[in-house]
Amino acid sequence: MEALTGVQKWLNCIGSYDNEYKKWEARATKIVKRYRDDNRSQNTNETAKFNILWSNVQTLIPAVYARLPKADVARRFGDNDPVARVASQLIERALDFEIEHYSDFRSTMRYAVEDRFLGGRGVAWVRYEPHVRAQDIPEDGLQITEDVDETDSRRIQTQMTMDGAIGEEIEPPEEIEYECAPTDYVYWKDFGHSVARTWEEVTAVWRWVYMTKESLVERFGEETAKKIPMDAGPETNKQYSLGARDFTRAKICEIWDKESGKVYWISKSCPYILDERDDPLGLENFFPCAKPLYATTTSDTLVPVPDFTLYQDQANELDILTDRIDGLVKALRVRGVYDAAQPALQRLLTEGDNNTLIPVDKWLGFSEKGGLKGSIDLLPIDVMAATLMQCYRAMNEIKNQIYEITGISDIIRGQSAASETATAQQIKGQYAGLRLRSMQEDVALFASELFQLKAQVICTKFQPSTILQYAAAQAMQPADQALIPQALELLKDKPLRSFRIQVDADSLVQIDEQQNKRERVEFLQAMGGFLAQALPMGQQVPEIAPMLIELLKFGVGAYKKAEPIEGTIDQAMEEIKMKQQQPPAPPPPDPAMIKAQIDQQREQSRVEADLQIEQIKTQGETALEDQKQRFEYWKTEYEAQNRINLARIAANPGYDIPLLEQQESANQQMIVSVAESMKDAISQMAQLHQSMMQLQAQTMQQIEGVKNIVGAPKRVIRGADGKVAGVEVVQ
Repeated sequence: MEALTGVQKWLNCIGSYDNEYKKWEARATKIVKRYRDDNRSQNTNETAKFNILWSNVQTLIPAVYARLPKADVARRFGDNDPVARVASQLIERALDFEIEHYSDFRSTMRYAVEDRFLGGRGVAWVRYEPHVRAQDIPEDGLQITEDVDETDSRRIQTQMTMDGAIGEEIEPPEEIEYECAPTDYVYWKDFGHSVARTWEEVTAVWRWVYMTKESLVERFGEETAKKIPMDAGPETNKQYSLGARDFTRAKICEIWDKESGKVYWISKSCPYILDERDDPLGLENFFPCAKPLYATTTSDTLVPVPDFTLYQDQANELDILTDRIDGLVKALRVRGVYDAAQPALQRLLTEGDNNTLIPVDKWLGFSEKGGLKGSIDLLPIDVMAATLMQCYRAMNEIKNQIYEITGISDIIRGQSAASETATAQQIKGQYAGLRLRSMQEDVALFASELFQLKAQVICTKFQPSTILQYAAAQAMQPADQALIPQALELLKDKPLRSFRIQVDADSLVQIDEQQNKRERVEFLQAMGGFLAQALPMGQQVPEIAPMLIELLKFGVGAYKKAEPIEGTIDQAMEEIKMKQQQPPAPPPPDPAMIKAQIDQQREQSRVEADLQIEQIKTQGETALEDQKQRFEYWKTEYEAQNRINLARIAANPGYDIPLLEQQESANQQMIVSVAESMKDAISQMAQLHQSMMQLQAQTMQQIEGVKNIVGAPKRVIRGADGKVAGVEVVQ
């Protein structure tokens, strides 16, 4: 009973909407039939008509929507935040891929704009559609994918083995093959909402979806699908497609209730709610549809007034004049009577050609009766011709009235007079474009809201890998790629708070190529003049460089074509900040101080060289003195030993002479050893003297080099920030 009450609540809400919009739907149906000229196709005796509705709609649609819109995603406040800049690039690239790769957005926008100019309301619906596939499982176990680690695979494989042992069949694990955010077109009869005065007061929206038997089983289950009758089909204008209408589907209503934050699925044929879910998308404004693209509305009702209603009386007059003109054109023929006694007169109008003469019998009698004037009398057609011209003039007047009502001017249709100047045509185009510009802004706002819905679905539902694939992140700058993880985290939390997503009205129409070139040349000229003045100022006063860059960004923001270089400007700003945070370069030294330092170094080098020379000399003299003392010591010892030996020989004549010879030989070797030591000492003294001379030469050479450096011309070296970094010698 409670479920029945829930269904009845929504059936009553739908019934209230149907009663409110019943007249509008009947009017829109007639307008669509008139646009298609269906009555003529069914009734061959229909009077002639002028289909001004088709002409106007075919003119206005390309004037407000001629090409696929392009999303403009930017940081909401333009802060110098590189992470937010990279995040905005990811969203913009993903949106571009979505609308260009999938054709649903292109057709949806076209149908919605067409419904706006026919019935007065165009609707589009955004949803999230993941495509899931089962992972491949080989016969001997479970295939391990990138998303399933080895531990999980063993656990699943073990569970499959246990389930298989008891004869149960389990489903293999699933993975997302790809995901998208389609934009569905909603037929103007299949959309509804709670009755309200303005769109802001609407609390619930719904759409009718026609589902096949297979779709019902997949969506609601087999048990529920059996209870839903297959007795409906897509509703159209029944007069021309009743026989071809498909009645093998179920009509399901998808209701989004903002007050409860829930989504319901019901059918008029079932007494209970088919499904009920909490907010599945988590959108900022809850509704998955943008505000409908309305024609004329007032603040007391959302029932739109189709544009054709505002000039239908003039269109009826135009049809009447078209029928009159058709009758006059058909009546505008040569007709009259002639003398039956002269049958050749009939041949004169049917067989007569250039330079052709037709013979006449009894010429004398024919000429006596007045010739042709007396034998033939034609019906006058000058009155009908004058009436026809008046009808044409009246027809043009009525068309001008219709163009004034609809806002279509002759300059938009390319029917300007040859005598008009270019300035006159431009002024006429500007005045005619006032209302047209308003229509373009409405379509741009409609597309912007659809982009915002798609962006929220992409940021909150898509896998990070999908976003990176759609955005072609591998083609971004290396510095931006390093910020991608932080950018993805930023996208998850309320993307519409941090970013501004909109569509420029000019991007929906075909822009003149020459105008595009002129805008770029104007930008280059403006930026060139600014840089010519700013660069010298920044070099002279590096502290004002951040202010100059902010001025440059302010100027670039006025040119939509220059938006891709904002990232380059941001990077330049970061580099300047990093340079400013570095310690300043030391000031250039005073030349007098440099000379004093060089003189001091020269004097110090000379003193050190003198000390080294004196030290080497002292070492050489000490070594030589040591060798002399050793020589004197061994000489004294040798002489004393000789005296002892001579005394022994004199006292004892039988003394052992070989022993004396052995001692003499030892003494001789000792003398030779001392002599060699003296020789080595002298050689070392020579080497020390040579080293001393080389050291003195090097010292003099260094002193001369210092003199050359001091006396050589020099120049100041400045860094990228304009500050002095040092001094170098000019070669």
